[in-house]
Amino acid sequence: MLDAEVRELMQPFVLSDYQVQEVYSRFCLEVARGLKRSTHPQANVKCFPTYVQDLPTGDEMGKYLALDLGGTNFRVLLVSLKGHHDATVDSQIYAVPKDLMVGPGVDLFDHIAGCLAKFVEKHDMKTAYLPLGFTFSFPCVQLGLKEGILVRWTKGFDCAGVEGEDVGRMLHEAIQRRGDADIAVVAILNDTTGTLMSCAHRNADCRVGVIVGTGCNACYVEDVENVDLLRADFKKTKRSVIVNAEWGAFGEGGQLDFVRTEYDREVDEKSLNRSEQLFEKMTAGMYLGNLVRLVLLRALERKLIFKQSSRRPEFASVLQRNEEVFETRYISEIEDDSFPEFASTRKIVKNLFGLEKASVEDCQTLRYICECVAKRAATLVAIGVSGLVNRTSNRRVIVGMDGSVYRYHPEFDAYMRQTLQKLVKEDKEWDIMLSEDGSGRGAALVAAVASKTK
Repeated sequence: MLDAEVRELMQPFVLSDYQVQEVYSRFCLEVARGLKRSTHPQANVKCFPTYVQDLPTGDEMGKYLALDLGGTNFRVLLVSLKGHHDATVDSQIYAVPKDLMVGPGVDLFDHIAGCLAKFVEKHDMKTAYLPLGFTFSFPCVQLGLKEGILVRWTKGFDCAGVEGEDVGRMLHEAIQRRGDADIAVVAILNDTTGTLMSCAHRNADCRVGVIVGTGCNACYVEDVENVDLLRADFKKTKRSVIVNAEWGAFGEGGQLDFVRTEYDREVDEKSLNRSEQLFEKMTAGMYLGNLVRLVLLRALERKLIFKQSSRRPEFASVLQRNEEVFETRYISEIEDDSFPEFASTRKIVKNLFGLEKASVEDCQTLRYICECVAKRAATLVAIGVSGLVNRTSNRRVIVGMDGSVYRYHPEFDAYMRQTLQKLVKEDKEWDIMLSEDGSGRGAALVAAVASKTK
């Protein structure tokens, strides 16, 4: 049985129906403000147009490169589209060394161009003309399909000389400097757009793309009439355009203060980007493990966990040593564990603290802490998804999802569905589908659709 005090400790993470409704209303208001030119500068949910207006039909053909930069690794992919909703993918993962994540931007792009050249050579395509879709998963203002100005670095990147610059141009210039491959950057996109495109390739009703991984963001298909920020010459051709919500910044105007906990405040205080990306800090893999770590420290302090052990102060110092000591993947492993054996949980506890066999009670307490943190994240994501689904003009809407937290957490999908059931309008039919490699295949599809429209 769970201790009443443990439930009390976690109460701030449990969102009431009133709080869910209130966050939903505030989120919808911010989206509307982000879309309108007059209120856009003050809005936290920026709703940048992506200039991607055509969804794939499934008949796309040809070979395309995709480059995916959104975290500590990046991927290069060769995607062969074969029509009939079919594609084969060859890919390679390359590391971004820590010093390049915070060094000069030119060095980062030179490194990427070097890896691209190696990849193309390995596939004997040095002489082929290759259109490339560049998934760049950081907040960008798009000025066109292949022009994206970096607004701010997130996720631990901080390269000088890139904020305020066109990253498509920077990649193009790095490829030109080498001069050893015929690669054309034809589109820049966010991983959420890639997710939407790769799901739409398999299901024509997909209108929302969401990532819950290291970071958290979404995009959706909006009527062009509602998107003030599009360049005037763009409006007339098509009825709709994909909008990159950049919802990670929701809450920067205080909208989430009434649901943020002391632990959220501490995560923010100690982050690289203080008082920014507050919604992301409550939902994304980069932060969830740290939230659990801080709650565990409080539970140790109040003797709510490992009460039988005299080594509690030692456990606390393990948790204080390093913000990343409790990895977000542990949350998924612990919630996936079986009662009463708790094999994974005990292994995690042993690795962290050297404690031989944690009691069933301790395992249950740890599991409940993880559950509350993850369930709140899923609820918040679902609140945002509901707002976007309700804005789309389709009656039937598929939500394409990706990211390590969504993919590997055993209950995230179920937690989301509980909230979607409450908030999505009754006249909408909806479902969630898992994306197959949005940032790779999706980027190639954007490149293909872009080449086709040309």
